[in-house]
Amino acid sequence: MTIYSDIQETIRMLDKEKLDIRTITMGISLLDCFTDDINITVKKIYDKIYAYSSKLVDTGEDIAKEYGIPIINKRIAVTPIALAAFSKAEDYIKIASTLDKCANDVGVNFIGGYSALVHKDITKSEHAFLDSIPKALKVTKRVCSSVNVGSTKAGINLDAIKLIGSTIKQIAFETKDEDSIGCAKFVVFANAVEDNPFMAGAFHGVGEGEAVINVGVSGPGTIKAAIEKCKGEPINEICEMIKRTAFKITRAGQLVGNEASKRLGVPFGILDLSLAPTPEIGDSVALILEEMGLEKCGAHGTTAALALLTDAVKKGGIMASSYVGGLSGAFIPVSEDAEMIACVNCGALSFDKLEAMTSVCSVGLDMIAVPGDTPDTTISAIIADEASIGVINNKTTAVRIIPVYGKKLGDIVKFGGLLGEAPIMKLNDYSSKNFINRGGRIPAPVHSFKN
Repeated sequence: MTIYSDIQETIRMLDKEKLDIRTITMGISLLDCFTDDINITVKKIYDKIYAYSSKLVDTGEDIAKEYGIPIINKRIAVTPIALAAFSKAEDYIKIASTLDKCANDVGVNFIGGYSALVHKDITKSEHAFLDSIPKALKVTKRVCSSVNVGSTKAGINLDAIKLIGSTIKQIAFETKDEDSIGCAKFVVFANAVEDNPFMAGAFHGVGEGEAVINVGVSGPGTIKAAIEKCKGEPINEICEMIKRTAFKITRAGQLVGNEASKRLGVPFGILDLSLAPTPEIGDSVALILEEMGLEKCGAHGTTAALALLTDAVKKGGIMASSYVGGLSGAFIPVSEDAEMIACVNCGALSFDKLEAMTSVCSVGLDMIAVPGDTPDTTISAIIADEASIGVINNKTTAVRIIPVYGKKLGDIVKFGGLLGEAPIMKLNDYSSKNFINRGGRIPAPVHSFKN
């Protein structure tokens, strides 16, 4: 009877509660593709990616049909491209175009790994790479880019953050005809992980093998439906319900990951349990928090509720699989969560409250639209704040912020699809210029010395 009930519940999750596999992401190492000749390098990159991933989309669709589990996205992540160590931005842009062509040819919706790891310092070639990012995101459609600017072991590279504030403004300008959408494909990390299957921050870490399959599961609607059964129950009962539900979600994800691994002949890596919302009504992390008893997401108590949610999801997942990894918790992107948008519009949720919430969520400030005339140094300071939360708390944090060219406070920007729409959010009006312009490196915190 228990087995039958579990089967029925899983069917209901898939049918009515928006449980899905958000992504199957194939990680591919390009370390053996990097040469000192750009033309040889791009050919080797294309050939290797195509050889490994040409059947990825068809395999994902076959598994979805056979098991009745929606698989929304099929993606690729590659070795951080800055490791190719070219001296000219133009060479990196050629690689970006090659990645874009390959993603298009194999049919995936995004390819990540146009990335650099500069959490301690920046090499000459990495400077060239950072210079290439705005143009690369302008001339490509499916390429996603990321930069890691801090870690608990290394501290925070304020010189890199200063450069990246300007980079983000340039991306916004280069893609101004599409409401600066290029910024939605660029994320700045502290403590970036090597096995994240979610865009825009996915890359194939240098500690990974030749290729790997990582799976990202999502189900905010499923978690909300579970909490609805706990009317009037104490908060610890909600924790137990979330853990049990996360356990079942994880099992579904592992089934898909194992099948994809077997059929593609690529090892199964990790399962990421991050609750990733969509603009669809009901598929919302904010609604989960409100179901716990908050009148609106952003009310006092929101950070505590989000901490509970993130922890319970992780606990349920690690009981179901030995391969839970990536980020695993809850994403709080504004534009991709219909109720988050509503809470911003009614004044319940402010930028500062979002920042507080990032201390306990999976990543950080995600898909936040701000006025197009926001100073470079203000964007850099926002990144520095978020990196500090990650470094001090020994967790991953990130910023995906969009200074929408030509937009001002009170405007709405519509990105479409999974990216949804976003209100332009108010930022603090006071300047951070003199702080950011100091540059240098914020040292690693005292608790980083654990050896």
